[in-house]
Amino acid sequence: MYKNKSIAVVVPAYNEEIQIKLVIDQMPDYVDRIIIVNDCSTDQTAQVVQNYLIDSDKRPLPNPKSLIEESVYSQADIMIQKLNAEEINYFAPSEVVNDDEDNDRIILINNLVNTGVGGAIARGYKWCKDHEIDCTAVMAGDAQMDPAELIDIISPVVEENVDYVKGNRLKHPTASLIVPRTRFFGNATLSILTKIASGYWHISDTQTGFTAISKSALNQIKLYKIYKRYGMPNDLLVRLNIASCSLKEVGIKPIYNVGEQSKMRPMRVIPSISWLLLRSFGRRLWVKYLFRDFHPLFLLYNLGFLLLTAFIPVLLYMIPIIFRPGESVSISVMFIAAFLLITGLQSLFFAMWMDIGDNQKLYKY
Repeated sequence: MYKNKSIAVVVPAYNEEIQIKLVIDQMPDYVDRIIIVNDCSTDQTAQVVQNYLIDSDKRPLPNPKSLIEESVYSQADIMIQKLNAEEINYFAPSEVVNDDEDNDRIILINNLVNTGVGGAIARGYKWCKDHEIDCTAVMAGDAQMDPAELIDIISPVVEENVDYVKGNRLKHPTASLIVPRTRFFGNATLSILTKIASGYWHISDTQTGFTAISKSALNQIKLYKIYKRYGMPNDLLVRLNIASCSLKEVGIKPIYNVGEQSKMRPMRVIPSISWLLLRSFGRRLWVKYLFRDFHPLFLLYNLGFLLLTAFIPVLLYMIPIIFRPGESVSISVMFIAAFLLITGLQSLFFAMWMDIGDNQKLYKY
């Protein structure tokens, strides 16, 4: 418990038999539940965690699962409860190893197929959602997150009612010295793309997995639809923005080379995550700014994309003429090209300006 709020930490783990013990042993005492999601590891990760279950602390949750009394006014609430109960069927097959999961402090969930880090985190989120945990943090199973900084991650959720908190390694003065160059470049690239796609324009370290989320935010998104691989933090940001969830970043230390190296390869994941962000950006525009609440930026963004797309064939038509000796592009074609380019860019810039202004209130300092 932390300030009368239940706290859980989801730990996605794949082949972390060496590091997972360090993660569990150093977990702060105020954490009520440590949710280890073993993502179909091929080593002894599951066995190492099971050894802890033998002497696991018993901590009854302060907020038991609430029951809804049936009445003429509770049909919507009962429907939501039913949908939440059925939601587990959309996840990959898994099993909770604990015999007493309502009281054990350490919970072991074995995914029966490998889902990826995003799928493992989503499964841990689902357990916390079902057990009405007030604040759920995420720490990797490779021990590359300092448990002493967990208090800084969860405090905005508990004390300030912030929906989602992300650690920011780039705020630390040693970031450029400690973070490997390829990781720094990959992070910077994806962060820029994620700003645009998610609408959280002031976020600067999108790829860190050291996060905390509120119970309210967990109930506003479909957990089973979260991207299951390394693009999970980016996809989740888009989904949270569509739900108008507030966000805050807190500075954390960059930690690398603790035990084994990270399994993520930036140059491999950037193309796939970039495509994911492009699709997510389109979904955000249509869902948030057309279907839920119409905003002029929807028209401006789409007008800008349409005009700039139309500019491309005109440009391709002009280029060979420009380089042919004795030929020149007609005034009418040049006018059309200038109109499409200038008006298209103006529409995009105005849309971005409106987008930044509309989402300013969601970013907390």
